Amino acid sequence: MISTHLAETLRKAVALQRDGQPKQAAACYALACAAAPADPNCGLAYAALLIELGRNAEAEACLRPLAALHRRNAELWDLWSVALQLCGKPAESIRASEGAVAANPRLTRAWVNLALAYLNAGRPLDSLAAQEKALAIDRRCASALHGRAMALQHLHRIPEAVEAYGEALARDPNNFQTRSYRLFALHYLSDVTREQLWTEHQAFGRQAGAEPAGRPAGDRPGRRLRLAFLSPDLREHSISYFLEPLLAHLDRDAFEVVLYHDHYHVDHVSRRLQARASLWRNFVGLSHEVVARQIRDDRIDVLVDLAGHTGLNRQPMLARRVAPVQISYLGYPDTTGVAAMDFRLVDPLTDPPGEADRTSSERLVRFAPALWAFRPAPDAGAPGPARTGPPVFGSCNNLSKVSEETLRGWAGILAAVPGSLLRLKSDGLDQAPVAEHFRKRAAAAGIEPGRLELRGRAPTTAKHLAFYQEIDVALDTFPYHGTTTTCEALWMGVPVISLAGDRHCARVGVSLLSAVGRPGWIAGDWNAYIRLAAAAAADRPDRAQVRRSVSESVLMDHAGQAARFGAAVRECWTRDLRDNAQAA
Repeated sequence: MISTHLAETLRKAVALQRDGQPKQAAACYALACAAAPADPNCGLAYAALLIELGRNAEAEACLRPLAALHRRNAELWDLWSVALQLCGKPAESIRASEGAVAANPRLTRAWVNLALAYLNAGRPLDSLAAQEKALAIDRRCASALHGRAMALQHLHRIPEAVEAYGEALARDPNNFQTRSYRLFALHYLSDVTREQLWTEHQAFGRQAGAEPAGRPAGDRPGRRLRLAFLSPDLREHSISYFLEPLLAHLDRDAFEVVLYHDHYHVDHVSRRLQARASLWRNFVGLSHEVVARQIRDDRIDVLVDLAGHTGLNRQPMLARRVAPVQISYLGYPDTTGVAAMDFRLVDPLTDPPGEADRTSSERLVRFAPALWAFRPAPDAGAPGPARTGPPVFGSCNNLSKVSEETLRGWAGILAAVPGSLLRLKSDGLDQAPVAEHFRKRAAAAGIEPGRLELRGRAPTTAKHLAFYQEIDVALDTFPYHGTTTTCEALWMGVPVISLAGDRHCARVGVSLLSAVGRPGWIAGDWNAYIRLAAAAAADRPDRAQVRRSVSESVLMDHAGQAARFGAAVRECWTRDLRDNAQAA
């Protein structure tokens, strides 16, 4: 039994929440919880609203003592696991989710959240097993179908993942997250054409809808702009390697910088980036509606989205336009398909004029010879001397990029260079089931088992980069090229052989190798790729000289790249201003 006063407080909280007054509702829930601190229903309602408001630490603190009191309350333990995940406590989140499924093994949502906790902790096999448990309870559960596809993608089983995303969409066609994840995964497949990718992105854009441009009347083209960057990767992530050099040199008389992080993980890189911004916000766990309202309240002039259709993106929100000018840059190798995304920053080699413009919903701005500003890891160490002994080819690319076509090309290299080895390093290869699955794929492509060596993720950046001392030639993947891995290999003095394709993701290597003055390492077909790899292994270049070609390139001209980037943003602003004036 609850008191009349407590019941009235709860009714008031529910009414306020229903009427769109969440902060006032939270205050009422707080009073109710203070009056009945052991009541799990009060705590659940209060914590759920706190999470909706982005007050994740308060939600976790509310649920922790209640979980200790109510060990058989699966719903409470499940929500606690979500709060812990949002607070960046993955190990505790797993334990809470395990408590939820122990309390109620038939609670589908708890299995789904346990699977996500496993995935965030780098345990995709356990995640897949948990999603299968959820689907055994409810085969129609769309969130479990989506989660199963995610686990398959993390296991680098891309054709299965694409099929699984399709199954999830058949159950829930309006799930934009599933559509985005599927779009991203399609880039790994060799048999998906550029035209198919364009059609798929257009379909996403049509479903997301269109929002007209909007800016204050009488705006001035040359004024200081409030420039925001939105990304879930403002942390130790490859995106930060390329963003930080721009932020360090961007003209602050022309731009005020705002950073919107969208991830529970905040680390030393996050704090370093935060110091370069006038305003920093973390949107993790917040709804699109809340985030959109905050960005509009912040009066952003130009918003640069660094995610595209990669994980934890906000394309549905961006489709409704949250800034007068919206730009896609850096994080996604294709068009977004979103009408309200006005521009995309590229270069003349990743997206040559003509066909690239036709297959982009954004207007393409080719702002620099290469669109990256590379910041090498400070603990990279010297390149070291060239190796002696039998040639070793290698790759550190994400295993999902190693398509069947790539494996056949690598088999051709091993056949052309007797006694050579193929040494690969990637996440998951230290897990026996993942490694065994990959070995079967490699054998089917013609790679002899005794000539293949597999390594898992290195514990530190320094040890990761030291891997390049163990190979002679780095092999780029196809159709999805490496970016960070190519830059790192070149910085460590290792030649990279890349095959040019017909789309952005298959032309990154073209841009990077051209930028460092090594166009001779770019192949036009697989025969040339094999020939170039064999030649590089036979006549191993001086590693220090390869590094110099990077240090003297546009990639390391951080001040120049920042100036070119700033000019491109200004061009987008003025073009949009002119277009709006003409349309008025």
